[in-house]
Amino acid sequence: MAAFAAVGLSVAALTACSTGGTGTRDEGAARNEPVPQASPAPSTTPVKEQQVDAVALVKKDPKVSATVKADLKPCSGDEYPVDVSYGNLTGAARNDVVVNVLTCSDAIGVGSYVYRPEGSSYKNVFQTEVPASYAEIDRDGLMVTTQTYEKDDSVALPSGEDIKLYNWSNDAFVQVKAWSTDYSSAGEAQPAPEEN
Repeated sequence: MAAFAAVGLSVAALTACSTGGTGTRDEGAARNEPVPQASPAPSTTPVKEQQVDAVALVKKDPKVSATVKADLKPCSGDEYPVDVSYGNLTGAARNDVVVNVLTCSDAIGVGSYVYRPEGSSYKNVFQTEVPASYAEIDRDGLMVTTQTYEKDDSVALPSGEDIKLYNWSNDAFVQVKAWSTDYSSAGEAQPAPEEN
């Protein structure tokens, strides 16, 4: 994101250039206020991180299944079906990367991965390849939602969802909460089935 500057009594609007990121670092419109004196403490200024090539990260990851890698192809042109978000989930020096691989036709999740920065590379510290799952950052935790289907459900109309919340503890993600929602019922959450 290009920086904005204002000098003198009249403020000129400058055009900001987007780098094509996920939008998590967009700062909104510039304010028409005087610019405060620059702070001598650089540690208080957020540093823009290098965007990660999520497709290369997934394809080079030996933990990712061959099926997901084979299906990870552009939907059109060079547009890959991946959603990428950045956040501090593991307490690392730089942001962790959450990657969801989706289908082109229905945008249904086929694999979700969390990569933790280690030096100049990234390590896979969490993954799920359960169909119709999607991982996202929820405050300081990782939330994984899995759509559930009955026999005659269409892809667009699942019967419900299972949600699991994970926190980082002792160098691993640990499940701390789980619940289920049946869309056909009154909407009351039920305990999620335990994983084997």
